[in-house]
Amino acid sequence: MPDARRRIPRTDVLLRDPRLLDAADRLGPERVRSAVRGAQQRAREGAVPPDAVADEAIALLPRTACGLRPVINATGVLLHTNLGRAPLSAAARQAVQEAAGPTDVELDLETGVRAPRGRTALAALRARVPSAAAVHVVNNGAAALVLAATALAAGKEIVVSRGEMVEIGDGFRLPDLLVSTGARLREVGTTNRTTVQDYAGAIGPETGFVLKVHPSNFRITGFTRAAGVSELAPLGVPVVADIGSGLPAPHPRLPEEPDARSQLEAGAALVTASGDKLLGGPQCGLVLGREDLVRTMSRHPLARALRVDKLTLAALEATLTGPKTPTEQALEADPEQLARRAEWLAGALRADG
Repeated sequence: MPDARRRIPRTDVLLRDPRLLDAADRLGPERVRSAVRGAQQRAREGAVPPDAVADEAIALLPRTACGLRPVINATGVLLHTNLGRAPLSAAARQAVQEAAGPTDVELDLETGVRAPRGRTALAALRARVPSAAAVHVVNNGAAALVLAATALAAGKEIVVSRGEMVEIGDGFRLPDLLVSTGARLREVGTTNRTTVQDYAGAIGPETGFVLKVHPSNFRITGFTRAAGVSELAPLGVPVVADIGSGLPAPHPRLPEEPDARSQLEAGAALVTASGDKLLGGPQCGLVLGREDLVRTMSRHPLARALRVDKLTLAALEATLTGPKTPTEQALEADPEQLARRAEWLAGALRADG
């Protein structure tokens, strides 16, 4: 054993290996040094031949400096929350890479003065949903609803159906989320039936807005009734429709899924949604609707804390203006073709062990 230990290459010698030098540039010198020490220890234990320590160190290194690991989504769930939901398109990935360095995110290059943050991404969102007079983007769908409640209903009432008091991912419940903003909830109707009269009877001077929530993760059938946005819009207070999925316009494959365009045309004052679901973009929250309400939200102090970074803005704009996203392609794919791809993938995984 002493002779074997003496044959183990020293750390400084190993670190001069061209492969490890390249890895240090990509992953950082400390991560490479740690892998070398781990490989040397395995050699001391006799698990690795002394002349294979450099190879073992390379094998111990991750592909990237990030702890997230690429996976294959073979769950059967197209937009899997735990797997990052929508995969970005090639155009969005390229946009993120381009935006990683210095960009004109808040600078007008022609005048040299400060410019609105993410103006081109916001313009792309506005063009994608022309029914919206104004738009805003925050860091996720829940944040869009929190900002609406804080800016428009803090100290006031939000009228919402008992059948729409949903629980979203990781145990977060809509009532808790809204109450945390300083708004009060005015629950109307019952779990299975809520009429427009229920809403009308609850509206008063203390009403901030009426909230419609799409219950995307459950369904109540049978003896049911729900008032739509078109019925609630004439009641004289803003109607905020949280559609969740971020579908910009009606889709023939998803006839029952609410979309931003239809909700706005039905009379919703605001639509809130996620950008990383059916839109197929990065995680973010979308706000679309009346110009005065969107302006109030975007100028609220909380908007600063909920704003998105340049990488999200870049990916969102490329998603909106670029080619069809992987999510859109999957929705339009032929089921038989999907089955063949799944069978091929299963075979490839089995062959790979």
